[in-house]
Amino acid sequence: MKKNELISAIAEKSNVKKIEAERMLDALVAVVGEELNKGEKLTVPSLGTFQIKERKEKEGRNPRTGEKMIIPAAKVPMFKVAKNLKDTIK
Repeated sequence: MKKNELISAIAEKSNVKKIEAERMLDALVAVVGEELNKGEKLTVPSLGTFQIKERKEKEGRNPRTGEKMIIPAAKVPMFKVAKNLKDTIK
């Protein structure tokens, strides 16, 4: 599903105009980003939890040359699916 299809589905399910659904989706993404940038964990009931994980520095290989290289430490966003959502999958 692409963004415009998601917006259409949200608009239909919530009985709002597509432009309002797009604003709601954009607002959700913005709020999640802001909270993660603060270092906060964000839980959306029945959907899941967004949080930042610290990935340690590690040694890897350049896939083109095979040369060893260091992959720097990084903060990466993670999402853990809520049990309610898992249970809806058949």
